[in-house]
Amino acid sequence: MSIDRHRIRDSHHAGFTLLELLVAMGIFAVIGAMALGGLNAIVDQTTLAQAQMDKLARLQRAMRLITTDLGSLAPRYVRDELGGSDPLLPVLANSSFEYVLRATRSGWPNPAGLPHRGTLQRFQYRLEDGKLYREYWPVVDSVLGQKPRSEELLTGVRSVKILFLDGQNGQKEWQALWPPPGGKEQSTRPRAIRFSIDLDDWGEIERLIEVPQ
Repeated sequence: MSIDRHRIRDSHHAGFTLLELLVAMGIFAVIGAMALGGLNAIVDQTTLAQAQMDKLARLQRAMRLITTDLGSLAPRYVRDELGGSDPLLPVLANSSFEYVLRATRSGWPNPAGLPHRGTLQRFQYRLEDGKLYREYWPVVDSVLGQKPRSEELLTGVRSVKILFLDGQNGQKEWQALWPPPGGKEQSTRPRAIRFSIDLDDWGEIERLIEVPQ
């Protein structure tokens, strides 16, 4: 009889009571909620950091393209769609116009080795609805009805400003148009170009580009 009593007493102490299980489950639930909140915060921060890195990569690529284009200007007259002569650098600094800048650059790479394709490229930058586009034509002298190929470079663009350094005759002045008023020859390059872009996320970014003479 004594052995059976010991077994009965031991059976009462085996396992957990319902209250203990409820307390343990509550503790695990609190720890799980805290861990999940921390994990979500880490995921959100990682996603935000990746989005910022992607924006920075796009900005760096856009500024690299702009710097290359403006640093490789080619003084070449271009025939427009109606057969007229388009000057070297007609620039419209007001975004309400058709384009911000249109010009011809040299050094257009030809990695595919396409035959009969020149190294000059006619390009333009256009600002529309807060988006900056780079567009170019497959040939310099385009024909009527030929549309440029367009690429969206940046979004959230508030404004674009371009100034040209006129260093002729020993005088250095920044001009809003090129060629500047006063009868300067169309084939003359500016000494330098100041390009600034105002973005919603990054504020105003400016580049000073030297133009080879």
